[in-house]
Amino acid sequence: MDRVFFCIGAVSAFVGVAAGAFGAHGLKERLAPEMLKVFEVGVRYQMYHALALLAAAWAMSRWPGSVGAAGGWLFVAGTVIFSGSLYALSLSGVRWLGAITPLGGLAFLGGWLCLVWQVWRSA
Repeated sequence: MDRVFFCIGAVSAFVGVAAGAFGAHGLKERLAPEMLKVFEVGVRYQMYHALALLAAAWAMSRWPGSVGAAGGWLFVAGTVIFSGSLYALSLSGVRWLGAITPLGGLAFLGGWLCLVWQVWRSA
């Protein structure tokens, strides 16, 4: 599982860098400033949690377990829901997409708690 999370994290970081460049160069003139900021928040949290997936991969290699694996999958789900909804909101202007963004945030929080629990109980 550690290799899976490492690969997903590395791909997510790659996509985050590409999305950030796209936002900075391709969307600057096309989006309203407030929507560009929304897009940038999506990129920022995608990058944070790409790194979190790398940390989850390392933690899984050291302290394997199902709770840690659940944490990694929560980071993946959080990225798709949180960042994905912000990307879709900023590009489409469909406001109701912002209503699902907090579900991604909850997934991120759950992922962090799972990592803490896995490491703590393995000590």
